[in-house]
Amino acid sequence: MSPPVDSVQSSPSLPSATDVVVIGGGIIGVSAAWWLARRGVSVVLCEKGVVAGEQSSRNWGWVRKQKRDPREFALIRESLEIWQRLDRDIEQDTGFTQCGIMYLIDSEDELARFEDWLEQARPYQFGSRLLSPREVEDLVPESGRKWLGGLYTATDGGAEPSKAAPAIARAVRRLGGTVMQNCAVRGLETSGGRVSGVVTEKGRIACSSVILAGGAWSGLFCRSLGIDLPQLKVVASVMRTTPLDGPTTSTYGGRFSYRRRQDGGYTVANGISVTADIVPDTFRHMRQFWPAFRMQRAGLRLRLGRRFWDELMQPGRWSLDSPSPFERVRVLDPEPDHDFLTTALSTLQQTFPVFSGARMAESWAGMIDATPDVVPVISPVSSLPGLIVATGFSGHGFGIGPGAGRLAAELATDADPVVDPSPFRLSRFSDGTPIEPYTGV
Repeated sequence: MSPPVDSVQSSPSLPSATDVVVIGGGIIGVSAAWWLARRGVSVVLCEKGVVAGEQSSRNWGWVRKQKRDPREFALIRESLEIWQRLDRDIEQDTGFTQCGIMYLIDSEDELARFEDWLEQARPYQFGSRLLSPREVEDLVPESGRKWLGGLYTATDGGAEPSKAAPAIARAVRRLGGTVMQNCAVRGLETSGGRVSGVVTEKGRIACSSVILAGGAWSGLFCRSLGIDLPQLKVVASVMRTTPLDGPTTSTYGGRFSYRRRQDGGYTVANGISVTADIVPDTFRHMRQFWPAFRMQRAGLRLRLGRRFWDELMQPGRWSLDSPSPFERVRVLDPEPDHDFLTTALSTLQQTFPVFSGARMAESWAGMIDATPDVVPVISPVSSLPGLIVATGFSGHGFGIGPGAGRLAAELATDADPVVDPSPFRLSRFSDGTPIEPYTGV
């Protein structure tokens, strides 16, 4: 079932014109809209369902620098700085806390990979470090086993996914931006070869730029425009436990991960296992995704079922005068994989007896938008000036979201980008750049 999400009141009416339209009310979309609004740029955010209704409320809630792909180093550093002042800037509670994050190490190979990652991250001064077995014991509850060590970053932390994006969306409205929910964008209008407006189910909006932050829906939207965006979806399952007096450091241990929540319970997930539905896009993008599949196949459960037929029958193009696929499915709400969650909770309880009294209070799943190299696309589209795509965050978009939203807003307004956007360019999938996921950690 869908986790509860803080509500956002929609704006009373749809403007006929604006500077920028943001498509998608997840953490990336609301962050982009907020950066635009605080700089005095008129912005309309259109969400087909409710703000944070999909993956932005269904993730672990981790906000981390450590264990990032080096291509994301500069952007995640910027994003963490935003998180640290975000509650004050938006005058809202996102639940952000710097509780520290630790990845437990139980093999020499893993230790060597983390040492390599630390060397690459050193110029960015993340504050990450390797812990000795004794230092690990000081941060995790009493365990029935010894760990070789841990990768720890004290300044990493977490926030509440059910609160964060809604809080930012409310800040957009206070700054004069427009937030429209249950308002799907059916398509774009162009003039002179560039974006000139969007057509929504509630009417047309003239604009000069559009930011597509549609998460798992971005590939379908791009395909309707004739734009090739290699993107697949995976289903990640999560649970929350009943309240428990336990550790505060968020911790990853392979088949389990946990984060202490504001409500006193824990968000728990299986750290290595996700479900991938075989769909028509699987075959369309198979060549580009093959390296990622080989790297992650041990934790990937392939499934052929109803979603294949649903997407096979899904139109690739549609009339802007008729309901679009985005109106037929307002919120993606996949069924969680209870085997993965049972394994996560039982492994956690076996590893740390303090969790023996934890009980599953609720479970849910989210649809993660993934790219072949597991690095997001935050990029103008050369074939359609005025369109910026911000998607494909591959399961780690929540923490990097505020920085990614800022970068997308700057690209949409031709402002100086806060970081070099070239690692996130869409053209890397077609310009001969080798497409390989980072294998260093």
